[in-house]
Formats: sequence, structure tokens, C-alpha cells
Amino acid sequence: MSANKRQKLRRQAFEKQNCLCFYCQFLMWEKNQEQFAIDHGIPVRLTKHLKCTAEHLVAQQDKGRDTAENIVAACLWCNRLRHKGRQHKAPDPTTYKSIVRRLVQLGKWHPVAASLGIASAVDGGARSQATRASQHG
Repeated sequence: MSANKRQKLRRQAFEKQNCLCFYCQFLMWEKNQEQFAIDHGIPVRLTKHLKCTAEHLVAQQDKGRDTAENIVAACLWCNRLRHKGRQHKAPDPTTYKSIVRRLVQLGKWHPVAASLGIASAVDGGARSQATRASQHG
């Protein structure tokens, strides 16, 4: 599959999800890391974790395809941790999403939340900021 098609599908998922990670619901950025950091008061060193990635719900190694139904937008942190140390069997997306959201509520998931003392990036009006973030994308 071409990288261009995957990028297009990631972009579509990013927009459909209102710039929020499929798993943790944190705002993500696509193109301008520094501007995203400024707009949201997040140290630039932490924003790398919020980069938007294409996440295959059914992994490519499990014959998952590059289709709109199989690709969601996930932050780099969530995408990497779903697969870390599990080359052969990552948790299914529904189970993983439940685990991630529970940990987000406890403030024990994302380094950005831990650093800023927030439980979720959607707290404090961040959903309304999603539109602004996508404009800087």
C-alpha cells in the first residue's frame, strides 16, 4: 500500500475524530509541533507524544488493510504502547481503548497529562480548541 494513501486515510480519520486520539482522546497535531505547543501551553518536548499517527485496528501483520474502516488516528504514545513488546499480538482496539481511558481518568497514562497535572486533554475546554488545532495542522 502506498504511503500517500495511508496519509490520506490518517488525515480523514484525524478530521473525523476532531483531532482527538482514538484511544486517549487527547488533542493531536499533524504538521506544526511548535505552534501546537504554543497554542496549548504544552512544552515542545512533550508534544512529540501527541503526533497523529495512522493506527490499524487490525494490524497489518494480521492481514489488516489500509482502508477507512481499519485506520484511525492515534497519538504516537498510544499507538506505540499498544504494540510495544507485543510483536505478535497487540490487545484488541476495544479492550485497549478501555484500559487507556481508565488510566487517563486516573492520571496515569500520558506523559503530557502527568507533566501538566491533568487527567485528560479534553478537560478544560480542549474540545473547543480542537478546531483551532486543526487549523494550525
